[in-house]
Amino acid sequence: MTAPLRTWLAPLTPIYRLGLALRESRLASGKEPVRRLHFPVVSIGNLSTGGAGKTPLTIALARSLSERGLRVDVLSRGYGRQYDAPARVRPDGTAVEFGDEPLLIARATGLPVFVAPQRYDAGLLAESDPGGAALHLLDDGFQHRQLHRDVDILLVNRADWSDRLLPAGNLREPIHVARRATVVAIPADESRLSDDLRTWGWRGPIWPIKRLMEVPPISGAVGAFCGIAHPDQFFAGLEHAGLRVAVRTAFRDHHGFTVGDLDRLRASARSAGAVALVTTEKDLVRLGRLADSFPPTLPLTTVRLRAEIEDETQAVHWLLHRLNIPLGHTAL
Repeated sequence: MTAPLRTWLAPLTPIYRLGLALRESRLASGKEPVRRLHFPVVSIGNLSTGGAGKTPLTIALARSLSERGLRVDVLSRGYGRQYDAPARVRPDGTAVEFGDEPLLIARATGLPVFVAPQRYDAGLLAESDPGGAALHLLDDGFQHRQLHRDVDILLVNRADWSDRLLPAGNLREPIHVARRATVVAIPADESRLSDDLRTWGWRGPIWPIKRLMEVPPISGAVGAFCGIAHPDQFFAGLEHAGLRVAVRTAFRDHHGFTVGDLDRLRASARSAGAVALVTTEKDLVRLGRLADSFPPTLPLTTVRLRAEIEDETQAVHWLLHRLNIPLGHTAL
């Protein structure tokens, strides 16, 4: 689904483009240094603003590597947290302390997750533990170039190819910077994009990624709400799974829920005859203890978004070879 363009903001795009050029100059000159951690870093990122599936792919890759005996952790900015000090995420913590996505990753994987505005600082904290991980996954890292990465996995979809730079469009960087990537990951249902990438000149690996919504069956109408980058995709996915969505409420991305929000959600759901409310895992993380306030007569149900790498074994073997980690080696 293509995000709408904000054509009235097009006059501001050259200013944004100039900012990108100035940053590129600072990186090239060393004025904005690129620092290196002791252990290898694998970045997962994208070109557009939110909704590309970075977090589900980070979770899937973290699990896949961990299951093969590698000691893995995740480094993240912790967007939305109210603290700047580097920290290890506690799974029983809150989104205010650690950010919603790092908290979701920590709970979903059971692996160490570290947050800091500068991911290098998060990595230093991770490496301060002698028994810690020996491979870092960098969540949402394609634009965070102050940290050296050994592999850059870039999620790209068809919509990116016709999008524009911020603020008129949704691209953080122009499409040609995809050449910085080591791996391009594309939606599995956009197979023709692979051919277009080859025609464009891409010669690196292409990983098809399946995105799956695990939607529990519910008899009767539901009220759906979320605070994510592309809410229409969530609502459409619910209907595709067979749910009858009577009320849709979209909050801004990373919205911090209040008691008043939930009162209004429950009131609108009851008025529409809904039997349950439905939201995403990321929103559940931000709800925190408020998630316990839904009554049995109008329960809250959570939808899980998963990512699966097609030919996962081949992809992971390629990655380990690229990082010079012998197959079957578990000492990491």
